[in-house]
Amino acid sequence: MIVKMKFINISGPRDDIDRVMDLYLSRYEIQLESALSELKTVDNLRPFVEINPYKDALLKATQFVGFLEDSDRIEPDTKMGLDDIFELIRATNEEFLAMEAKKDSLKKKQEDVQSRQRVIEPFRPIDGELDKILSYKYIAYRFGKLPAEQYQKMEKFLMNDLGAIFVKGQQDESMVYGAYFVSPAEAHKVDAVFRSLHFERIDIPAAYRGTPERVCQELTKESFDIQKQIGDIEKEEAKLLTEKAAKLVGAKKRLEELAHNFDVRKMAARVEDKKEDYYILCGWMADDDVEKFMEEAKDDDKVFIVVEDYHDNYFGEPPTKLENPKIFRPFEMFVGMYGLPSHDEMDPTVFVGLTYSFIFGVMFGDVGQGLLLVIVGALIYHFKRLPLAGIIATAGIFSTIFGFMFGSVFGFENIIDPLWIRPIDHMTTLPFVGKLNTVFIVSVAFGMGLIIVAMILHIINAVRAKDTASTWFDANGVAGLVFYASVAAVIVLFMTGHNTPAGIVLGVMFGVPLLLILFKEPLTNKIKKKTAKMEESKAMFIVEGFFELFETLLSYFSNTLSFVRIGAFAVSHAAMMEVVLMLAGAEEGSPNWVVIVLGNLFVCLMEGLVVGIQVLRLEYYEMFSRFYKGSGRAFDPYTKTKNNKK
Repeated sequence: MIVKMKFINISGPRDDIDRVMDLYLSRYEIQLESALSELKTVDNLRPFVEINPYKDALLKATQFVGFLEDSDRIEPDTKMGLDDIFELIRATNEEFLAMEAKKDSLKKKQEDVQSRQRVIEPFRPIDGELDKILSYKYIAYRFGKLPAEQYQKMEKFLMNDLGAIFVKGQQDESMVYGAYFVSPAEAHKVDAVFRSLHFERIDIPAAYRGTPERVCQELTKESFDIQKQIGDIEKEEAKLLTEKAAKLVGAKKRLEELAHNFDVRKMAARVEDKKEDYYILCGWMADDDVEKFMEEAKDDDKVFIVVEDYHDNYFGEPPTKLENPKIFRPFEMFVGMYGLPSHDEMDPTVFVGLTYSFIFGVMFGDVGQGLLLVIVGALIYHFKRLPLAGIIATAGIFSTIFGFMFGSVFGFENIIDPLWIRPIDHMTTLPFVGKLNTVFIVSVAFGMGLIIVAMILHIINAVRAKDTASTWFDANGVAGLVFYASVAAVIVLFMTGHNTPAGIVLGVMFGVPLLLILFKEPLTNKIKKKTAKMEESKAMFIVEGFFELFETLLSYFSNTLSFVRIGAFAVSHAAMMEVVLMLAGAEEGSPNWVVIVLGNLFVCLMEGLVVGIQVLRLEYYEMFSRFYKGSGRAFDPYTKTKNNKK
């Protein structure tokens, strides 16, 4: 059902808006509308221009809670006042920032150590004291790297002719690291040769002591010690936040509420003059919530509530909020996919829940597979609250019921006797038609009944919308209902061997409704006493009306035959399970249970998916299209918490 909505205006002193949000509206569902846009007739309206004072504290609280493990499982401390919350965030942030500053300093120091280590690392194989090498006076030295192919060329052709010694360090795929030593007199010449070999010099700081190997070890140890200090600080941070975990979670929750409530100013308006400065909020609330809210605030002299009785003329259509019994609630998903009902339409959720589950059960009738759908769907819905899982569980109940009706258990038809018929075998003889599968005949008859119900729902919706043309002269209105019901009655009477009514009765029941549908527009204008001029000639009107009428008759026929798929899938399901049992060798008395299990799972998944889609198609195209528009807009409350007050 659709929850009845009321449009309300709430006003009071400007500085009291936070108290009203926190004390009242935070516990009710209200869809706020922009007061500046809706209340166009009110003079001196101004927007609120204020900065949210809770945002910065909320960002810090969110950051701290994000560092906690399993924060969702921590019971929040809700006893703190606002001053306590701000002091908690301030003190925690001060301590945390001090630790972060130490950590940043250590990280910079560690980066410096690692940078120096990267410089000296390639020269680890060189066996020499760096402090002594760097202090040579009579020998020139150059540390650096050169491409591997140039090193091979140097080693093969030039080394014997150079008055220098090259000491190799580490080598990777592309470069060779090392140092060459030469007398100062020959340095200029040797440097020129090495430059031609693309030698790149690397400066070694003079602060190193010992061999490159020893220097690397010392730097590695220093980096490790710094990392240990960083780890100790991180433990202190974790300890700090863990000790305050409950308070931080409680502070975050409270700040979220306050920040959200403060942002209500975006939807509010100010009215300011020489004497008064007050706020105005307006929006939609459920009828029951309005009564509770007004009762709760009746003694509050700072809150003024006005309920608008004629909101349609000024504030548009109310938003749609659906409220159905729990078993039908998952089917609201299908309704929402098509479009929510407007406030003057019927909520089709219960209709969809019953018809979808029933048709699915007929098309997928099997006791074992139905129970499997019930169990899996119910478990997923219980733990994940997925609407589709709830639909599967409900449809599985009807699959189980029709499994008993058809006598099928995981495809085996020799375990239980059918309470009704076996779809694949049972035939019925019809006059002038011959033998047809009984399920096909029942499916078409059932479809005709559903189409008639859909037409009745269309008439109800049209009456509620005060739409005269749709009520009386539409193809799904009273005229269409009389025509289609008459055709259905004649077919049933004829097929059951009863005499059909007299020709004159048929003429009235068939001809008159079609004429009413044909002259829908002029008849409506006549009833409403409108003098509308025809845009085309009478002959053209008759021709267009004839083809539209022919299309209507064709749609009646095609929509009715569309329900044959119910019986077709019931038969195909039984046939598919016969194939599975045949492949498993069940006819020989010793079936392969692996094939049976896998075959049942395959049929359950594949055919279940196909049947689910086909039933949804029947709902949308053969039923919804006849009576339902789905032009409503969803109820989107500013506050999501429902009032729990008794």
